[in-house]
Amino acid sequence: MTTTPLEGTGRLTAGPLADGAVSPVRPRRPRRRGRSAPYWFLVPTLTLFAAFTVVPIGYAIWLSLHKVQVKGAGLGRGARAEVWNGIGNYTAVFEDSEFGHSILRAFGYGLIVIPTMLGLALVFALMLDTPLVRGSSFTRLAIFLPYAVPGIIAAVMWGFLYLPDVSPFYYVLRALDLPQPDLFDGGNLYLSLANIAVWGGTGFNMIVIYTALRAIPLEIYEAAKIDGASNLKIALRIKIPIVMPSLVLTFFFSVIATLQVFTEPKTLRTLTNGVSNSWSPLLAIYDSAFGRSDIYGASATAVVLAAATFLLSFTLLRISDRFTREDKA
Repeated sequence: MTTTPLEGTGRLTAGPLADGAVSPVRPRRPRRRGRSAPYWFLVPTLTLFAAFTVVPIGYAIWLSLHKVQVKGAGLGRGARAEVWNGIGNYTAVFEDSEFGHSILRAFGYGLIVIPTMLGLALVFALMLDTPLVRGSSFTRLAIFLPYAVPGIIAAVMWGFLYLPDVSPFYYVLRALDLPQPDLFDGGNLYLSLANIAVWGGTGFNMIVIYTALRAIPLEIYEAAKIDGASNLKIALRIKIPIVMPSLVLTFFFSVIATLQVFTEPKTLRTLTNGVSNSWSPLLAIYDSAFGRSDIYGASATAVVLAAATFLLSFTLLRISDRFTREDKA
C-alpha cells in the first residue's frame, strides 16, 4: 500500500505498496492555536506586580548600596555625587542602637496586641457559632465594623479620647474624684497604642476564624452531642483544633502587622511628645528618609527589616508546619 493525499485536504491515506507492505497513516497533529491565550491574561497582573513591587524593591536595594559624596562646600554643579558604598549602610544599621530599640518596642507592643486580639477574635467567633446566640448577623457586623474604619481616623479618634482636656473619660474620672492616668507616658503608651490595634483588628481575625468554623460539618457536632459532650467540650476539643490553621494564619498576619506598625505612633506623635521619631521600625525609616534626608540609609534599613520579616515568617511557618504534621501522624 502507498499513502496518497486526498484531494483538497492534504491528508494522507493508505495505499498499496509495491512489495505488499503496509505503510502507517500519519496522525493528524493537534492544533496549537489558543494554547498561549491564558498567559496573555496574566500580562496585566505581572506588569503591575513588576512595576509596583519588583522594581521598587530592586531600586531600594540599589540605593542601599550607594551614598552621596560631597565635594568641597557642597555647592555648585557636580559637588554632590552618588558613589558606591557597598555594605556601609548595612553596617550603620546594625550599629544604630536607636533602631534596635525600635525593634524592642515593636516586640513589646506585639506581646500585648497579638494575644489579646487573637484571643478576643477566637472567643467572639466561638460565641457567634453557638446556635443559642440571638442576632448573630448584627453582632458579627458590629464586631467587624471597626476594621472598616481607616487606621488614621481610628488613631485620631482614640488620640483625642486619651487627651485629658477633651476626653469624656477624664471628665468622669474628675467628677468621681478618681486617679487620672497619663495614657501617653511610659508603659501606658504601649497600652494606648495596643488598644487602637486590638479595637481595629479583632473584627477581621474574627471573620477569618468564624468562616473556618462554619465550614465544619454539622455531623461532627451531632456525633459529639450524642456522646454527651457539652458546648464547652465541643469548642475546646473539636472546634479549636480544627480551626488551628486559621489561627496560625491570623498569627502570621498579626506578626507582620506588628513589625510594620506606623499609623498609630505617627498619628499620636502629633498629640504628645511621648512618641519619639523612631518609636517603631517603620517610623525610624520614615524619619531617616524624610526627616534627615538620608534616603540611602533608610533604604538599607528597609531592606534589613524586610529580610527580618521574611525570615521570621518563614521560621514560624516551618515550626507550625512541623507541629501540624506531627499531630496528623
